[in-house]
Amino acid sequence: MCPHHNPTPSTAAAPGLPESIVHDEKAQLDFSKSMSYGDYLQLDAILTAQKPLSPAHDELLFIVQHQTSELWMKLMLHELRAAIGHIAQDELQMAFKMLARVSKIMEQLVHAWDVLATMTPPEYTAMRPYLGQSSGFQSYQYRSIEFALGNKNRAMLKPHEHRADLLAQVQAAYEAPSLYDEALRLLARRGIPVPASHLERDWTQPYAESDGVEQAWLAVYRNPKEHWDLYQLGEELTDLEDAFRLWRFRHVTTVERVIGFKRGTGGTGGVSYLRKMLDVVLFPEIWRLRTAL
Repeated sequence: MCPHHNPTPSTAAAPGLPESIVHDEKAQLDFSKSMSYGDYLQLDAILTAQKPLSPAHDELLFIVQHQTSELWMKLMLHELRAAIGHIAQDELQMAFKMLARVSKIMEQLVHAWDVLATMTPPEYTAMRPYLGQSSGFQSYQYRSIEFALGNKNRAMLKPHEHRADLLAQVQAAYEAPSLYDEALRLLARRGIPVPASHLERDWTQPYAESDGVEQAWLAVYRNPKEHWDLYQLGEELTDLEDAFRLWRFRHVTTVERVIGFKRGTGGTGGVSYLRKMLDVVLFPEIWRLRTAL
C-alpha cells in the first residue's frame, strides 16, 4: 500500500457483523415520524411508576413484584369476565381458551413469588416502616378475582369504600354470578338436574356445598362421551383451582420466609390469615366427586 494513500473510511459495515445484519434486514431505525415500541406500550408511564419511599436497595424489587402482579391480574380479570360471559351464552370453546390462559397466568404469578423470596428478613425490615398500612390485602383487582371465582365476602368491600370508582368495580363482581354459578346454570340448561337453590339465589352469599350439585357433576363424569364439553369444563375448573391453590400456597411460604409470623402491614395476622385462606375451596363438588367415581 502506498504510504501516502489515505483511504476514505467506509460507511458500510463488514458483512456478517451485527450492524450489517440490521441494514441487510432493512429494519426500521428512524421513529421520528412513526410509533415506536415504547410509544405503543406507554413505557414512559410504566417505567416511571416505581417510586421507592425508603433508601433501601431492595424496595424496587418489592414494588416491581407487586406492580407486575397487578398487570397480570388485569389480564386475568379480562379473561375471567369474558369466560363467564361465554359460558352464560353456551359458547364453551371460547371459554375454554380463556380459562386455560387464566391458569397459565396463575402459574406465572407462582414463579413471581420466587423472585420476591430472594429478599431476606433484614432487607424487608429496612423498608417496612415506609409501607404504612398498605398491603396486598387491599388489592381491588385481587378481590374482584376472588369474587369472580365465588369466594364472596361482604367485609372485603370496606377497604375500597374510599374510592367510589374502585368500589363500583369490586361490588359489580360481588353482586354478579360467579364462574361456578354460571357453570351450574349451564348444566341445568343441558338437562342435568341441579338444585333450584343453586340456580337462582343471592349471588352475594358465599357458595354452599350441595350433594345435589355433586350428583349433577357425577352425571357428567360418569358419561364423559355424552357430555364431553361439560366434562372438559369440569376439568378446566379443576385446573384453575389447582393453579389458584399453588399461587396462594407460594404466597404464604414467601411471606413466612420474609417476615415470619409478624402481623401484616394491612392489620391481618399475616401468615396465619393466609393459611386460613388456603382452606377455602372454590369448586367443592368437582373435588368431592373424585372419591365417588
